Amino acid sequence: EVQLQASGGGLVQAGGSLRLSCTASKFPSDDYAIGWFRQAPGKEREGVSCIGSSGGRTYYAESVKGRFPISVDTAKSTVYLQMNSLKPEDTAVYYCAVHVGKSWLVHFPESNEYNYWGPGTQVTVSS
Repeated sequence: EVQLQASGGGLVQAGGSLRLSCTASKFPSDDYAIGWFRQAPGKEREGVSCIGSSGGRTYYAESVKGRFPISVDTAKSTVYLQMNSLKPEDTAVYYCAVHVGKSWLVHFPESNEYNYWGPGTQVTVSS
């Protein structure tokens, strides 16, 4: 019942920046978290970042910590991923997803804990 739309991907040179947006038809009324995942060709999907209800808590993969701050605008039902100092290994399709529950209070929810997924947006970083 929650529809998601990711945008902001594109082609950028190494060292550049992009800002991804994930807009939801609505945010759940109960506890929830919005996560960003990525998948490169031939690779498994991996978690990138996650933010809890009202920005209560954030999580980051070690590979992006310090480079990709996540934020939320509740009024616009939108989550942002600011991608800085991009590297070629960041090239992937990026997906946003909604987790409904409270597990984010204690850990970074794993992919199988998310209830809704949106289509991906392609990010390509050239050398």
